Amino acid sequence: MPGSGVVACPGLRRHRQHQPPPRCLLKMVKENIVVPEEILSFCCNGLQGSTSPPRARDPGEREEAPGAMASPSPPRNPTEVQMSQLVLPCHTNHRGELSTGQLLKWIDTAACLSAERHAGCPCVTASMDDIYFEHTISVGQVVNIKAKVNRAFNSSMEVGIQVSYEDLCSGKHCSICKAYATFVAQGPFGSKVKLKPLTPQTEEEKIEYSIAAERRRMRLVHKDTLKDLLTRSPRETELETRDGSVAVPAEKTRVESVELVLPPHANHQGNTFGGQIMAWMENVATIAASRLCHAHPTLRAIEMFHFRGPSQVGDRLVLKAIVNNAFKNSMEVGVCAEAYGQEMSISRRHINSAFMTFVVLDQEGRPRTLPMVAPEPGEGERRYREASARKKIRLDRKYVVSCKQTEVPLSVPWDQSNKVYLSYNNVSALKTLVAKANWALAKEKEKVRMYTLEEDKFLSFRIEMSVHIAASQAFSLLSDLRRRHEWDRHYTSAELVQQVDDDDVIYHVVSQTLSHENKPQDFVILASRRKPCSKGDPYVVAFRSVTLPTHPASAGFTRGETLCSGFCIWPESEEMSKVAYYNQATPGYLNYVTTNVAGLSSNFCATFEACEKFLLKNKEDLIMRL
Repeated sequence: MPGSGVVACPGLRRHRQHQPPPRCLLKMVKENIVVPEEILSFCCNGLQGSTSPPRARDPGEREEAPGAMASPSPPRNPTEVQMSQLVLPCHTNHRGELSTGQLLKWIDTAACLSAERHAGCPCVTASMDDIYFEHTISVGQVVNIKAKVNRAFNSSMEVGIQVSYEDLCSGKHCSICKAYATFVAQGPFGSKVKLKPLTPQTEEEKIEYSIAAERRRMRLVHKDTLKDLLTRSPRETELETRDGSVAVPAEKTRVESVELVLPPHANHQGNTFGGQIMAWMENVATIAASRLCHAHPTLRAIEMFHFRGPSQVGDRLVLKAIVNNAFKNSMEVGVCAEAYGQEMSISRRHINSAFMTFVVLDQEGRPRTLPMVAPEPGEGERRYREASARKKIRLDRKYVVSCKQTEVPLSVPWDQSNKVYLSYNNVSALKTLVAKANWALAKEKEKVRMYTLEEDKFLSFRIEMSVHIAASQAFSLLSDLRRRHEWDRHYTSAELVQQVDDDDVIYHVVSQTLSHENKPQDFVILASRRKPCSKGDPYVVAFRSVTLPTHPASAGFTRGETLCSGFCIWPESEEMSKVAYYNQATPGYLNYVTTNVAGLSSNFCATFEACEKFLLKNKEDLIMRL
């Protein structure tokens, strides 16, 4: 088993019989003050991580006596808004199911009210992330919406929205979708308002707060991701062939409609509700989809979109929709909204563009095969190609970003189309681990402290210490895996395979530690760096395994994998930092820990102390180079 925690141990998988269960394992780790060399090297040598220890009880604070009345639950987040709506026939479509446009209006209203609670002034919808609708809602059921601000930046804030339905007869509850919206606070005459910071309280709020910065980064590069994929895709439009299907000209699906913005469609400032615009857009998109399939389609997803500008009461909104591309079981409809102020006005303001994915379900609820689309020459072919690229990106984003961490394979294939989402997953997984509560102190030796966290199938480690070095310097030194061998004796080499961008690098790492096959281990590691987004945020260096066609597993090595590990570095002063390393052990690694937990070694302290000496020795050289 590798002694180099970060990279080496997490991925080693061995079959062991008669192993104690994970909870037993945690007890064994705690009771052995001395941790085996392998564990220690696994944790320390790997990559770093840290979290603050469990909160100490305040003087005079008493522990609740058994049987005593439970202490009151913590106060609710002041920005939280809850909305419950009974679905009536006027809210539904021909199938008696809640119209998605109506649902979007309710979502936007709840989110806006939450944003205004925090801002203390009017707010407008700036953007909405991808929304995937998991179920439909029927007449008589109740829609429950919960919205709260996850994080406030300068003049914008992210609002998280959870939507579920409730069947009043059976008592059944079911999740419908989860969405993230960005709102901008507006002062007099549309001026921007600087928002007060938000302080998360619960573990869930801390996780959402931390990852909100990653989602914001992903939104900013969304357009560049699409452009990059289109640049590398063939310029010629290759039409899909489908047996027995005749291509429908895209022009036949085109829809144009106009709406007059009236006071009920607008907020107290006279700006049209973002949810109302989305509802109108959903309406014309549904008509376009119906013209292709001659059936009643179901909206399954809405692509991330941005509002380009506001519209006001009295504006005329022109809504246009067309089917961009039809795949085997789904179709993409492009829709845009433009505004003008007078009947004879020539110039129109672009308000919003969105891309919606529809399916057509049979009586058993299974997606039907759809007819093909023949795009118009020129712009139609461009939209056709872009729809294919968006589908690829959408699947990558849903696969890597939206699913639970336990559902993502240890090593995900890396390519240009999913690089943004793998980077997001890499950093957000580490930040999620950092924000976890219930870390237990397992060992302390001088300045080095080791914590453990047992949760579900994972046993996680955290090792931390304070070092006399500026956080930015420690960040620069520890984020370069090519220098790891200078303080970690378990590393043989780390070769830079690809400089993805300024924040992400892929390395091929070779460990000295032999595997159970008596071979050295190697790893292909994506290292993602992040500087603090705002005061109080740590410097982050996250690591996860990826696969590259240029670096397949070879006979001379045992290919190892790491799921989640990395360093977090918090500034304590201008010249002091708390350096921490986290590593989340995979189920295969638990067997290894179990069989070695009786070992007697404090090598993990020695490794971390070697790391400290490396930082102190090289900080002056770093200053000179800078």
